[in-house]
Amino acid sequence: AEYMGVREHLVPMSECPVQHTKQPPSECPVQHKSPLIPQKSSKPTSCDSSNMSDTATIVPPHEAHQLLLHSDQKQPLSTHRVPSTIPKSNQTPSHQPGQTETWVYPSEQMFWNAMKRKGYDPDEGDMKAVVAIHNTVNERTWQHILEWESMNQPSAHHIRLKRFMGRPTDFSPRARFRNLLGYSLPFDRHDWYIDRDGKEVRYVIDFYRGQPTEADGRIGFHLDVRPALDSVDNVMARMKWQWRSWFGSE
Repeated sequence: AEYMGVREHLVPMSECPVQHTKQPPSECPVQHKSPLIPQKSSKPTSCDSSNMSDTATIVPPHEAHQLLLHSDQKQPLSTHRVPSTIPKSNQTPSHQPGQTETWVYPSEQMFWNAMKRKGYDPDEGDMKAVVAIHNTVNERTWQHILEWESMNQPSAHHIRLKRFMGRPTDFSPRARFRNLLGYSLPFDRHDWYIDRDGKEVRYVIDFYRGQPTEADGRIGFHLDVRPALDSVDNVMARMKWQWRSWFGSE
């Protein structure tokens, strides 16, 4: 479903909905209202693709995460990392394996360490579901970006995710306007910077909580993905999308 351009999705909790043969990136915990999602005990902190290391060690940074068990852990967690469908640009952050062409999701252990560092109180038994939700949200976000790119830049050959930044308390003007109309504010915001044939383009993503379904236990969430209004091309893209939403054609 779609409300004011915001896409609604449902995430099944019984299994990982991401194809394991194919990150979006980020170690930001997804803050859905669910007993499976630990709630944060401190102020929100930003998620930044350039600063996600747990520690500095003599091992490669992207492997250091997997070697660390938090002192509060009661049981070990999986260190397996799932490749995403999102192509990387030529810039590879320290937490990403250098030999992969796509971003790689954090493992359950990496996610646990990141959540503890950011003030959460996670339960080991929930981490598989938490990571699955996180991965799915990012995969869907990337698909929406590709839809925008296909509509506005069909001649582009290479679309890659260059970097991203979490801005959870920096509400966008669109989110504030929707709030004035009675909609809730998003629980998180990301800015994703893509590389479009060498040109950097910024996208704004607002994440909204949805209502879980009682029938099958799926968690609802809403995504509002759009180009930032920081260039003439992006303004024209937004106008084109609005025209299509109203009239169904150009």
